[in-house]
Amino acid sequence: MAEPSYIAKTEQHSIELHLKGDWCIEQQTPDLLEKYFKKSDHCSHLYLINASIGQWDSMLMVFVMQCVFWCKRHAINLDVQQMPPAVGKLLAIATAVVPYQPPSVDSSAGVSTWLGENSIRKFFSELKKFLIFIGSLCNTFVKLFGGKSSARKVDILYFIEQVGPRGLGIITLVSVLVGMILAYLGSVQLRQLGAQIYVANLVSIGMTREMGPLMTGVILAGRTGAAYAAQLGTMQVNEEIDAIKTMAMSTMEFLVLPRMLALVMIMPLLCIYSDILGMIGGAIITTGMDVSWTQYILQTQHSIDLVDFICGIVKSLFFALLIGIAGCQAGLQCGRDSTAVGSATTSAVVRAIVYLVIADAAFNILYDKMGI
Repeated sequence: MAEPSYIAKTEQHSIELHLKGDWCIEQQTPDLLEKYFKKSDHCSHLYLINASIGQWDSMLMVFVMQCVFWCKRHAINLDVQQMPPAVGKLLAIATAVVPYQPPSVDSSAGVSTWLGENSIRKFFSELKKFLIFIGSLCNTFVKLFGGKSSARKVDILYFIEQVGPRGLGIITLVSVLVGMILAYLGSVQLRQLGAQIYVANLVSIGMTREMGPLMTGVILAGRTGAAYAAQLGTMQVNEEIDAIKTMAMSTMEFLVLPRMLALVMIMPLLCIYSDILGMIGGAIITTGMDVSWTQYILQTQHSIDLVDFICGIVKSLFFALLIGIAGCQAGLQCGRDSTAVGSATTSAVVRAIVYLVIADAAFNILYDKMGI
């Protein structure tokens, strides 16, 4: 097996490396001859030429990538057209994903100015993408209500199972614990007044109007919203979404609509389920404070009515839409590599939680103004 080597020929503004021998992993990779490059201070091109290359494997690509990095550092153009065709294809794949470069800060403008301008620019860019996605989603729902949607029922049923039955365990645990926490918080003050019976009021109203829909939304944001973003992001990386578009199929109807409908259908039921479990968790604590189960149940019945349940259910419906929007938008706008999928998943969870907090505050203000 011939050892790998090359002959360097320098011209006025270029260098040619004529490669020969067997470039296999068992051999030692030749180093770049820096002396040839130093002789050409004004070198602008580096040519890799297949003089008499025999067998080769990844060792040759390692050498080529060394040349790529060296040329980037010295602003030199690299030409591999005279290398084996497979080398050019592998090089295109290896350099397809641009390494992450942190944003540069204009020192003349100042850090605070740069942060302000960058934040405003990013805000309006994200707002534009959000509005475009909302417009497409509205058109999809119009087609659905008009009976012209191509969404498949089997997809809707699959996502209903994914959102509902598979998420009961974590919702059960969190709801019971939240009810117990509310009971403990209320008992700290109410027991001093001998009014521990009113812990039932605190737990029932807090769960039905606030904690039930909010905690269910947070759980689904971290569980379902992230799953949607990861699923669609992986499809984007694997070019499956491009294939769907090539077949003249709407990605909004085929991919987004079933996920949105599953969330909207299941979220109110999970909210009611969470309300009940939260009250049970509060009862576990309250009955340990000289309050019987019968007293707790009667006090709960008198403290809440149908309006309280409806307020929480209305919140849960809007929360479901926001979680679906955050997850599906992040997935469809994902990049083409694994890092982008991770970023999309993180973005989906963060956006969903921010949307939930803002929407919850808006609903509370609206309910207060309406007197409910």
